[in-house]
Amino acid sequence: MSGVARPEQRRSPARTQPDADATRRLELVVAHILQWGIGVSVALVAIGVALMLIDGISPLDPTFPPFDPRVVVAQMLALEPAGFLWLGLALTIATPSVRVAASLVGYLRQGDRRMVLVSLGILAVIALSIVIAGTGGG
Repeated sequence: MSGVARPEQRRSPARTQPDADATRRLELVVAHILQWGIGVSVALVAIGVALMLIDGISPLDPTFPPFDPRVVVAQMLALEPAGFLWLGLALTIATPSVRVAASLVGYLRQGDRRMVLVSLGILAVIALSIVIAGTGGG
């Protein structure tokens, strides 16, 4: 046998192993998403709590409005605590999913098939959880 590698043996290292710079950039993007998402959500919840205190509303008040995404913006514009609290909570819940979606895009660009499949699996579990919760099952 000659020392020439067969075509299937000549894999480019960039295809099987993402370069360190691309990996570092992806890690920074993900870190920024988490930092900003959680920071903004904490600020929104803090504003909502402050407005509750100003308005004399108890956090244990059983008449607190339920979550209705159609009225959150109107509630915020009216400086109602519920809008800030609900948006803050929704952002807290959404931030990890956005992080996984950003990772998916990064792994697609890097050609890291295994991590693309892992990211897709995580997003599928999240989507299934939302569907089950929305139908009242589980």
